[in-house]
Amino acid sequence: MTKDRRLEVLSIEPFNAQPPLRELLAAPVTPTPLFFARNHAPIPRLDEASHLLSVDGMVRRPLALRPGDLRANFPAVEITATLQCAGNRRDELIRVRPIPGETPWGPSALSTATWRGTPLAAVLEAAGVLDGAAHVAFLGRDQVEKEGRRFGFGGSIPLERALQHDVLLAWEMNGEALSAEHGFPLRALVPGWIGARSVKWLGEVVVQREPSDNWYQQRAYKVFPTHIDKDSADWASGLMLGELGLTSVIGDPADGQELAAGEVVVRGYAMAGGSRTVERVEVTADHGASWTVAELGEGVAGAWRLWEARLALDHGGHEHALVVILEHERGGVRQRALHRREHTCDVVGREVRVVLLVEAHQLLRSRHHARLRGRGPRYRHE
Repeated sequence: MTKDRRLEVLSIEPFNAQPPLRELLAAPVTPTPLFFARNHAPIPRLDEASHLLSVDGMVRRPLALRPGDLRANFPAVEITATLQCAGNRRDELIRVRPIPGETPWGPSALSTATWRGTPLAAVLEAAGVLDGAAHVAFLGRDQVEKEGRRFGFGGSIPLERALQHDVLLAWEMNGEALSAEHGFPLRALVPGWIGARSVKWLGEVVVQREPSDNWYQQRAYKVFPTHIDKDSADWASGLMLGELGLTSVIGDPADGQELAAGEVVVRGYAMAGGSRTVERVEVTADHGASWTVAELGEGVAGAWRLWEARLALDHGGHEHALVVILEHERGGVRQRALHRREHTCDVVGREVRVVLLVEAHQLLRSRHHARLRGRGPRYRHE
């Protein structure tokens, strides 16, 4: 498959590229040539006829399956899901403090596709998971070089997540066989989680008691306090990334764009991780004195929702706040997160700094009760 020439290539080997943000927002499902690409090693060239997936570890019946066996002997489902790199919007963090050795992803290190494959739960049921198992590890057939070792990219998810029927062993993307760049002939798909857990070129599934010992589970994709760097990190104590957090990005108008005073159409995407969905986006241009409910595109759990709102911008320079309110059914917790992006635009010859604040409320509802966990709002600045 030929990737779209409009992609911004961040590295050639390994191949990492992201689409222009405006083109990304043009459709709810991203055309495959425009889909972002994230790799940690050269792309392997695999033969479907000889490719084997082993299912082993804490199972009663270890399995060795070809992609054709999955299609012939297991159920197939189709879902729409967004994959998002854990480094999405890293360029904003780099503006605050350098992050040596990391790819400077912008806000388009994510894309959405329609995927077809076999639920991992069906394969695990056939294998028979043993008591005491708690995690499912994935290992790809690519070959990464780190610290003098060569190994396949890998990671794991909790068994509870693996048994949910939207976690797929996927062989098809947007109605066609996976391309080499996106994991041919088989990949894991874990909607609502960081893209690193959707391992490509999947060769091994291992059921086990503990999380994966792969370098990319134990030494990468971890969160530490801000005073910790890679040289002082105690890697065993870091928080492993899993479910995606809330993110909302303004794609139009662009940073630095010249605008006429008056009505402006603001477009962007919003996504909530895990099994949550964005249900409502409200926008204010006057510090909360009035609110505009944005029009939301279609969306399901594990996928983004595109949104659009029409605002009136006057001639005076002042801050404009964009507030995103999320409602979903997974009850019990109310959380707040703050994202800040700055756009500078020229309005009728007068420079105006438009600061777009995204304040998100995840309002989690239960049929029987609602409670607030924690002592108050928690803000994370990105």
